Amino acid sequence: MTTSAIKKQVDNYLPLLPKGQQTLVLEVIKSLVEEHNTSERIDHDQYNEEIDAVLVRMDAGDFVSHERALDELSSL
Repeated sequence: MTTSAIKKQVDNYLPLLPKGQQTLVLEVIKSLVEEHNTSERIDHDQYNEEIDAVLVRMDAGDFVSHERALDELSSL
């Protein structure tokens, strides 16, 4: 479906919704655009480098156990 066809359908359907739902649709669209504009994707090599770095830290004992994390959260 082309962009103009989608816009035409939105223009046809949006007025059929109550104002509150129109506002909700607008907020969803804004949220999707913001997420798309702010998400930074990494490439496969960078992903693997980050995984390797985490594994090295974990092997060195640099991590928080599940039990400790729960204890810390329960003290908040």
